[in-house]
Amino acid sequence: MKKLFAIFGDPVSHSRSPLMHNCVFKHLDYPACYTRVHLKDGTKLKETFFALGLSGANITVPHKEAAYTACDEVRGFATKVGVVNTIINENGRLIGYNTDADGFMFAIKEFGDKKNILILGAGGTAKALAARFLQDGIKVTVLNRSKNRLSYFKELGCKCYSWEDFKISKYDLVVNTTSAGLKDEELPAPKNIIESLLDNTSYVADAIYGKTTPFLKLAHKKNIICKDGADMLLGQGILANELFINYELKTKDIKTYMSKSFEL
Repeated sequence: MKKLFAIFGDPVSHSRSPLMHNCVFKHLDYPACYTRVHLKDGTKLKETFFALGLSGANITVPHKEAAYTACDEVRGFATKVGVVNTIINENGRLIGYNTDADGFMFAIKEFGDKKNILILGAGGTAKALAARFLQDGIKVTVLNRSKNRLSYFKELGCKCYSWEDFKISKYDLVVNTTSAGLKDEELPAPKNIIESLLDNTSYVADAIYGKTTPFLKLAHKKNIICKDGADMLLGQGILANELFINYELKTKDIKTYMSKSFEL
């Protein structure tokens, strides 16, 4: 019997996940199919998942924290951060994982040694990355529009600023985890702050993929080495696919065909 997988998000029409996972299933003759589900209300995630008869799902913005709440059990790194981006149906129970953070580490390997990283935004992706960076002994600063979402990061041991009280330092890498630039031409913070950040960093990464955001355009103008979220997407996708199929296929083969999907 064919298994059905999906990605939940709002928006979700831009997601490359169906292409990536279906490319693996098709080329490796695995009996499964992957689709998109536009979910407005995160509290409906669990009932929607079961109503569709899914075997597993990925979760994207803005439902990663709602996904954590929807799970019957959470395993691995997701337990640390309260953020889930991959769900497996295990005998009628929802098991949650987080593959975002390791996917991102995979993506920024080529940036070399990073001792000091600034994260823009304070949502689910920011939480996962902050905890993962700290695990590797990297200093983390978080900059968010308002102070009200920063307490989690303070407790972790991050330096935290809102736009109002931000003090600039030197960073090895600046990462945008906000949705600014996904559906609009917004920057993730006021232009003067972004300009000074870009003048004080070696590398830039944006979690958004599939378009050059205004943030990345500015980085390009300043000749800063940067990348969008495509490699992060690939990294987390490989890890999620392994969970979906319970490690029945070789990682090498998953990576080969998932990478091919980026040429389509």
